Amino acid sequence: MAFDKKQWSVLLTNIRSAHNVGSIFRTADGAGVSKIYLCGYTPTPTSSSKLVWGHAPTPSDRNIGKDIAKTALGAETFVHWEKHKQTTRLIKKLKHEGIRIVALEQTPTSILYAKFKPRFPLCLIVGNEVSGIPKSILALADDHIEIPMHGSKESLNVSVAFGIAAYHITS
Repeated sequence: MAFDKKQWSVLLTNIRSAHNVGSIFRTADGAGVSKIYLCGYTPTPTSSSKLVWGHAPTPSDRNIGKDIAKTALGAETFVHWEKHKQTTRLIKKLKHEGIRIVALEQTPTSILYAKFKPRFPLCLIVGNEVSGIPKSILALADDHIEIPMHGSKESLNVSVAFGIAAYHITS
């Protein structure tokens, strides 16, 4: 399969906040991301995926789409996205297609994002706002990158961290 020199995607696993998802869509559009994979219970821009899970959309489901749209400002209509229930299954498929998997997480083997030299095609994984990326998913990643923290907090907001990493990857 032939890839554009800087073709890359982002995988969101179990992101809780629709506002964070919308912000990531907006930043992804600006950074040239080709696709966003919404995995686990990460909210989607439309309620149509709720039909897949066996129930009709509720008013609360429709509000999730509105919350994403509020921060995405239309980017959710430009950036291609797919919903996947099984994150590890998707990662294995992407690796089989020759896509390098990069996890944005502080781990014993992570390198500073600024020292990371991206090789394309790649897929950047960002995880849950509180618990981060599960160890089972980290084990599948080819690289781990991190953003240094100099204050008392251990991490940044997921959409802010994605923005920092995204613009490094595209630079």
